[in-house]
Amino acid sequence: MEKDEKEAILEEMMIKHGSDLVRLAFNYVKDRETAKDMVQNSFIKCYENLDGFRCDSSMKTWLYRITVNQCKDYLRSWHYRKVQTKSAFVNAIKSISSLTEKEVIKKSESEEMKNIMFSLPASYREVIYLYYYKDLAITEIAEVTGLNLNTVKTRLRRGKQRLKNLLEEAEVYGEIH
Repeated sequence: MEKDEKEAILEEMMIKHGSDLVRLAFNYVKDRETAKDMVQNSFIKCYENLDGFRCDSSMKTWLYRITVNQCKDYLRSWHYRKVQTKSAFVNAIKSISSLTEKEVIKKSESEEMKNIMFSLPASYREVIYLYYYKDLAITEIAEVTGLNLNTVKTRLRRGKQRLKNLLEEAEVYGEIH
């Protein structure tokens, strides 16, 4: 593949998926600037490995996979473990009443819902984010995360149950107004 062709493909991918990838990375690292760095590194890896892209999956799925791996590597790094990260989600949930799953999904764009979601363990948060926020199918989530299909289904089910429990708990203790 020629350099000009690779650059054109990369530019198209950056325009098409850049902001989505930053949000995906933010879901992992919880810092906007670090998320941007993760995505930049992902695009560099994409460019370097574009000749080796086998088209087994879509370019979007491949970029998501690269970004997820980039974030996981960062979270395992010495820098992340040794340097304290700032706590990003401290505010209590304000206005959610007894919600069905459909209402939860609708409200998920609100800051309060994001706070609850980010309080979930990373394994559940990851699949819920990809499923509801990125509209990935369960098979795509398995491919992006490198998890077994049944593991994704289990984590999604358990994550939704934990999310429901957290919402009910927040309502019981008066944190929701």
